[in-house]
Amino acid sequence: MSVAGMSAEDALTALHASLDERRRPEEVAHLVFRVVGDQLGQRERTTLGRAARAAAQWNGWSSMPTDFARPVGGGRQVDAALRLFELPDSDVDADDPASLLDFSLQLSDALGVLDVRRLDFVRDRLNREARAAAGIDLSKRQYNRRFRVTQRVAAKAGRLEAERTKRQLTIVARAGFAAGIDRDTFVADPWAGCFVAYLTAKRKLRREFTLAGRENPYDEIADLLFRHCAESPGTDWWMIAQVWPSRQVLAELTEAQRGELLGRWWATMRQVAGLLKRLWSASEFDRATMIVRRGNDSSTWNLLCGAYNTARAAWITTVAASDSIGLLEVSCPGKAMMLIAADLAAWHRSTGGGLHPDMGVWVRLPLPWDVLDAGVACTRADVEAACAAAGVDAYAAGWVGPRRVGAVGVFRPTPELVHGVSVADPMWAAVLRAEGVFSGKAVKDGWARPGLPAGVVISELPERDGQTPT
Repeated sequence: MSVAGMSAEDALTALHASLDERRRPEEVAHLVFRVVGDQLGQRERTTLGRAARAAAQWNGWSSMPTDFARPVGGGRQVDAALRLFELPDSDVDADDPASLLDFSLQLSDALGVLDVRRLDFVRDRLNREARAAAGIDLSKRQYNRRFRVTQRVAAKAGRLEAERTKRQLTIVARAGFAAGIDRDTFVADPWAGCFVAYLTAKRKLRREFTLAGRENPYDEIADLLFRHCAESPGTDWWMIAQVWPSRQVLAELTEAQRGELLGRWWATMRQVAGLLKRLWSASEFDRATMIVRRGNDSSTWNLLCGAYNTARAAWITTVAASDSIGLLEVSCPGKAMMLIAADLAAWHRSTGGGLHPDMGVWVRLPLPWDVLDAGVACTRADVEAACAAAGVDAYAAGWVGPRRVGAVGVFRPTPELVHGVSVADPMWAAVLRAEGVFSGKAVKDGWARPGLPAGVVISELPERDGQTPT
């Protein structure tokens, strides 16, 4: 159904679904207009309508996915296991890691293996005598086939759990706990729901390859919606706090609600810090620069850093709103620095810039996971001293307090990006992405190497020998 044909109730339901997706802000603005457009003044309708009309550009088509990658379930492995073990249809949920693991336990028990962690093909298979003693009447070949499929089911359960966690943290990094807001709560407060949906859409925007800082996701449309929430006596501030834990929002919560948020953000920090530690230990990073090296899994690392830093910022803001800033005197874990592409780092240097100022603080502090899990001391005084040595304002940069809020942003249509580079339209974006342009890898042979036609790339890029690098 097109948005134009939706009722306000249908549009609100679609907005709730967008919390777990990656819709463009203009698409969300169009849905918001269907929900609250008739309750806006003329100036507000003009502001929101400008964004809503942008959704129709290129007939609403974009080359970029409208969702975060969802894990592929274990249906193929389950079907193979049912066929080989000659089992009837099972009630196993192939999309649930716990259900898959339980299923692998059943399969391993039929093979005389009591622990799915002991499924090494060389060491843990039963020989002929052991199979006979266990009452397993199978040939070696049939037993081996069943053993392998059991291995695959168990391995799939582990991978599926890891991928689900990765997707969950991807959304946490960009939208807080938005994906956990249930539908009934969301639709019960349309103004708060519209604000949450639009703001999370802005926060989910992909980063552009640029020397400028990221735009403030809290733009004129988010501000318009928030002002209506502030004027409404029955606003669900708890729902808003899940995605926008600003001091103004947290001031509207009860002490018990702020305490619950403190616990949730702290638990998220510790969870992500443990994953960061594992990846850090298994990789070779240049801590002094955090420039990507060959073999670094920069995508996973930056995803985890985003989730950790989002949780840390929300935790510190909630601590401050609860008048408990003294907690930082006991423990104040630092930020985690993302990896930076070598070409972007070189571009910074060529324009007279250098490493991000926060890098100087990062190298002077204990690693965050050592503070959170190993008991290494890192207090607010330690962080303030590191910031002073690095020439960073500890408070304005969010190291020891809520980050300073920037100016309200201005809405602009979502650009078509190819590996962070803005291009003129979605058709060009699809072509360039398919050919591997701007990917950092060799461009496919079929692509004309001399350069791109004028007007295709619309963002500023460094030049090499007078040409834009591909």
